[in-house]
Amino acid sequence: MPAQPGRGRTAGGSGRRRRSAFTPPRTPRLREADGTARQSDPQNLHTADGERLQKVLARAGFGSRRACEALISTGRVSVDGAVVTEQGLRIDPARSAVHVDGRRIQLDDTLVTVALNKPRHVVSAMHDPQGRRDLTEFTAEYPQRLYHVGRLDYETEGLLLLTNDGDLAHRLTHPSFQIEKTYVCRFDAPGGPPRSLVRTLRDGVELEDGPARADRARVLAQDGREAVVEVTLHEGRNRIVRRMFASQGYDVTALVRTRIGPVLLGNLAPGSSRRLTERELGTLMAEVGL
Repeated sequence: MPAQPGRGRTAGGSGRRRRSAFTPPRTPRLREADGTARQSDPQNLHTADGERLQKVLARAGFGSRRACEALISTGRVSVDGAVVTEQGLRIDPARSAVHVDGRRIQLDDTLVTVALNKPRHVVSAMHDPQGRRDLTEFTAEYPQRLYHVGRLDYETEGLLLLTNDGDLAHRLTHPSFQIEKTYVCRFDAPGGPPRSLVRTLRDGVELEDGPARADRARVLAQDGREAVVEVTLHEGRNRIVRRMFASQGYDVTALVRTRIGPVLLGNLAPGSSRRLTERELGTLMAEVGL
């Protein structure tokens, strides 16, 4: 009896079935975060005309395709909440939520978030009616139209975020997502600041618009004439750091913001900017529920 089409042996007689060139890849096995297996839903996770997951990761800056395949095979990558451990998954970068080591990665390459070291005597605005220096001169190198997230006053320098991601910007400035910010303050302190100052800032001071409290405060330097104190707090009220020191009789002569959440100013020169790293952006997004 002649063999039925598709059921006979191959020309080499190995007995293996010939796989069609159009056979879709096996659906990757997925695991819950605790390691237990669960059945994936190909309709929700696999996009036939999407991009391979390892290619998406490589484009996002996680190394070569081979390195990204290793990330997948070791269970460090999840898609829409499910850990992927096998190769072959195709996703839609515009719709899939991808995490590496628990951190969300930004897959939309049209969205840009930038760290800027704002110099003194620059207005935190894209245009100033008084003709003072504004932020437009620092965004010219980016083709996207960027907007500042929050503000630094005219006299304050340091870390300022610029982005065209409206959702991220909204959450970073919303009162319900209070991101830690760190400032370094220089002020006149003949004889050095009293030991009680740092404790007072941590315990809280009374301002005209309500109490304000530092999460952390410490003296970095003092020479008998000036002192330098580092202050970390969640609040973002206007000129809050300067007003906290003023309430204790100290006039801040120099103020620099050095950190916003996981993003550090580091050695970024005044007037210079850089794109956030994937780790910084992923951690920042996680802190605001993205």
